[in-house]
Amino acid sequence: MDREPLEGIAAADRHLGRTVPLPSVPLPLGRWVEVVATGPEAVEVEWNLDDTRGGPGRLALWAGFAEPPERGLPDPEPLGAFAHRSAPLDEAEPSLRPVHELAWQAGGLWLRLTAQGPWELDELVRIAESVR
Repeated sequence: MDREPLEGIAAADRHLGRTVPLPSVPLPLGRWVEVVATGPEAVEVEWNLDDTRGGPGRLALWAGFAEPPERGLPDPEPLGAFAHRSAPLDEAEPSLRPVHELAWQAGGLWLRLTAQGPWELDELVRIAESVR
């Protein structure tokens, strides 16, 4: 399935058949949020952030009942309860590099937090740990 736009979190809840887990900690200032279906039982919420002051450009949370699709990142390394992947993304604009991905299972779902830009890894772990 291609990325099918959904009209907000309530539509994502309906598509997934349950409440979509979201971070419970404050996130950086966003410009806009996209909510999409990425499969019959998978959704992604993407926060496109205000990167005009040198901050990161994007944060996305994928949730589904099957393992998330691969995206060509290097093999994961364990990071506490998470599998961590990272790549420099030299071809991307500065606010979107590098990319970090944290993947884990919780509450019967596979979850993947993808962060693009100059994020501190500790901050990403804090965000992932807050997902409920």
